Amino acid sequence: MEEVNEHILAKSQKYDEGDIQVLEGLEPVRKRPGMYIGSTDARGLHHLITEIVDNSIDEALAGYCDHIKVIINRDGSCTVIDNGRGIPCGMHKTEGKSAVEVVLTKLHAGGKFGGEGYKISGGLHGVGLSCVNALSEWLEVVVEQSGKIHKQLYKRGIPQEPLKVIGDTAQTGTSVTFMPDIEIFETLDFNYEELKSRFREIAFLNKGLTISIEDRRGEEPVGEEFRFDGGIVEFVDYLNKNKETLFPSPIYVNVVNKTNEVEVAFQFNNGYNEFINSYANNINTEEGGTHLVGFKNALTKIINDYGKQNRILKESEKLSGEDVREGITAIISVKLMDPQFEGQTKTKLGNSEMRKIVEDAMVEKFGEYLEENPAVGKEIVLKCVTAKRARDAARNARDLTRRKGVLESTTLPGKLADCTNKDRKGSEIYLVEGDSAGGTAKQGRDRRFQAVLPLRGKIINVEKATLHKVLESQVIKDMITAFGCGVSSEFNEEKLRYNKIIIMTDADVDGSHIRILLLTFFFRFMQPLIENGHVFIAQPPLYKIANGKQVYYAYSDEELDQKLEEIGRPKVEIQRYKGLGEMNSDQLWETTMNPENRILLRVTMEDAFAADETFSKLMGEDVEQRRQFIEENATLVKDLDV
Repeated sequence: MEEVNEHILAKSQKYDEGDIQVLEGLEPVRKRPGMYIGSTDARGLHHLITEIVDNSIDEALAGYCDHIKVIINRDGSCTVIDNGRGIPCGMHKTEGKSAVEVVLTKLHAGGKFGGEGYKISGGLHGVGLSCVNALSEWLEVVVEQSGKIHKQLYKRGIPQEPLKVIGDTAQTGTSVTFMPDIEIFETLDFNYEELKSRFREIAFLNKGLTISIEDRRGEEPVGEEFRFDGGIVEFVDYLNKNKETLFPSPIYVNVVNKTNEVEVAFQFNNGYNEFINSYANNINTEEGGTHLVGFKNALTKIINDYGKQNRILKESEKLSGEDVREGITAIISVKLMDPQFEGQTKTKLGNSEMRKIVEDAMVEKFGEYLEENPAVGKEIVLKCVTAKRARDAARNARDLTRRKGVLESTTLPGKLADCTNKDRKGSEIYLVEGDSAGGTAKQGRDRRFQAVLPLRGKIINVEKATLHKVLESQVIKDMITAFGCGVSSEFNEEKLRYNKIIIMTDADVDGSHIRILLLTFFFRFMQPLIENGHVFIAQPPLYKIANGKQVYYAYSDEELDQKLEEIGRPKVEIQRYKGLGEMNSDQLWETTMNPENRILLRVTMEDAFAADETFSKLMGEDVEQRRQFIEENATLVKDLDV
């Protein structure tokens, strides 16, 4: 042991000019791709398209582009086409090569670093196109500009030829086709639905911009085109389409200054949840920022002032921010010259001036709206008063629950079989349907790090209930106590007792219903659990296949057919599991709970809009919307057990 340590010490002391590695051109990107695009998984793969589309969006913001087309080609490559001005094709003064080649091969090269190229830009670092080039097996750029068509081919970031003219044109624009590099990415499979959702969002945020997507990989091409002349007003309408609204049209606030623009659209519905999304230069500021603070401050002040001026509120009454935002759907979009982003994921707007700019815009425009629409103003204030009363009742219920020792009790639920490990990082809890399956899970688990909480019956549908009603549910109380992190405004992730919360229900209608009820509860009252990757869905097998002494498990019909084909089917016994209770504890451990073998699906917030829409359809009051959703998606369900 001493000899090894001495060898390591001797080696570490040798550090000279030979240890200094110089990465030329785009080598740093290929060496450390995660530093530039976040990851090399599916998220990073899709980020390549976003980087190119962002350049086209910048052209649109500058007023030179009104159509962007994205094509997923049959071979798996992707093409992004816009009708902007086109990347400049002339020779760069200091680099001695075309400006196209400079943009494609130099980090931090582009029209966003000073000069008059772009007043407003969504790009954070100016490394977009060069990063895509570096991380592509090949990339082809075609630029239409100054009456000529220019073309250049790259392989793994290296130009294969100089930029050359291949024809004449009367159009302008840029087309980039790239094949992601299999040496870099874990997957090369673009997700059409995910991209479609993002481009719909972009079209909402840029009224008058047409953006289309086409997927040519299947037998028949599929595609969709988005254009919203109403912009974020249509965005709010879209988000609220499954909800009963307080008044017909969203309120729209728009103020344009010399160096910035503020757009806000909001509408109240009869639900209990707030849904606010904020953007800066088309970037979704998921962590909020100064523009969001400005909106919230102004909304609370304006509604309080209006209520008192019109004697709807007593002088002593004061509505809180939560009161005035209950049931609100809002989109805040600001555009500014020099956005400063901060926060853990660099998606929090930090420009201090934007708080007052948004506040002033709200005071001016929303104030005018209330004066011109007194009936709507009264409805809004009365809704907020109702929310305040319900919140007071919820607080009383919380206080009563706390006095009874539920929310802050150190006494865990009696049905909980806790783990012995007290370190959250290595602990997980299974939420199991019913006492029978719960008993099997308790016997089969590894009690060192796995806790089991059986859930008796179906939990309350939180989509249709106020917070104080939710807190009266025993199943909810048990989960809140077991998790230890609180709910709603009192949620504190630091107090979470388990790193993984795993929903384990039967593979039937009841199991699916319980799962969606649990996810609805997490989505509405403990959303950070989903956002930060703590919620999982267990995947118990559907079939047990016995071939003599050999036992196999299949998790889908396709996997069953594949396994039977491998075996050859001589005297094979097949058991279809309809519930977790049909397995013994050893089988449940081996197939569903053993970290070495199990399959877990992580629940993510990749598309909050789609999640909000689906929860509202499935769990809300509108029966017709729910019926329509089931009819449209019924063909996606296989082997339904009734």
